[in-house]
Amino acid sequence: MKAMLCKELGHPSKMVLEEVPSPVPGKKEVVVTVKACSVNFPDTLIVQGLYQFKPDLPFSPGSDIAGVVKSVGEGVKHLKPGDEVFGIVAYGGFAEEILIPANSVFPKPPMMEDKIAASFMMAYGTSYHALKDRAALKAGETLLVLGASGGVGLAAVELGKQMGAKVIAAASTDEKLELCKQYGADETINYTKEDLKKRTKELTDGNGADVVYDPVGGDYTEAALRATAWNGRFLIVGFPAGIAKIPMNLPLLKGCQIVGVFYGSWAMRFPQDNMKNTLELIGLYSKEQLKPYIHATYTLENAAQALTDMMDRKVKGKVVILP
Repeated sequence: MKAMLCKELGHPSKMVLEEVPSPVPGKKEVVVTVKACSVNFPDTLIVQGLYQFKPDLPFSPGSDIAGVVKSVGEGVKHLKPGDEVFGIVAYGGFAEEILIPANSVFPKPPMMEDKIAASFMMAYGTSYHALKDRAALKAGETLLVLGASGGVGLAAVELGKQMGAKVIAAASTDEKLELCKQYGADETINYTKEDLKKRTKELTDGNGADVVYDPVGGDYTEAALRATAWNGRFLIVGFPAGIAKIPMNLPLLKGCQIVGVFYGSWAMRFPQDNMKNTLELIGLYSKEQLKPYIHATYTLENAAQALTDMMDRKVKGKVVILP
């Protein structure tokens, strides 16, 4: 089989496409023929050695996959060869086949295209876990979403509206914010032109946002934290713009919580809770209440370009590799 390999850490352009042996499933594992794998920002970090964990070289990036079960290992009862599935892994999705723990994949709904299924788990799983489990977002509250046109950000905008919140979408261009409006944002902030704290306060009658969803980091984190309401919940989801140093008097003065969101680790630690959330998300999708936005698709040979476009902030919603 073919796989896009990271053999040395650095820019995605260093990756190479090579023939590698097909994987063999062990106990409670399955081998899936990959039909689609979406690109997430952590993929750009992992190939540079900048992510929370560092796989041994060589490895393939890619964590959000959809495909068909090729073979199953000992002890796998709920899946069989030929089943269409989707799910998340730590890495390995930029390949024609992938070895996955059996409890990390789910039957794919018949009405869901492969490229949609591969764009579903990381974006919606992260945002649903963040808003439901970590923030306990309530109807009538105000949700501020940074990086709102990206994969997880756009999912947070959609889910926030489904959960009854007033959603303020913040992004870096008017074009990106227009997409956010199409996905339900009530108000928008272009934080390259407007003062994020000041504008959030204006849009909330001076109260600030009850929940802040921050997958961006950098200088925007402190500004958004200063715009958080009393008893608010500030969700740390990611930090592609850099890891912020937060003045720790701010949570005290606002009586707010700073809450970490590490969806992948939570899903592995609590697979039954993740299954419950996933089934709820599939239910929303089946009712056409969720609609993943696919910005572009790439071949496996062009996977490095997909990562580069993600790094260069050229992507709205999701981009997908089609092996």
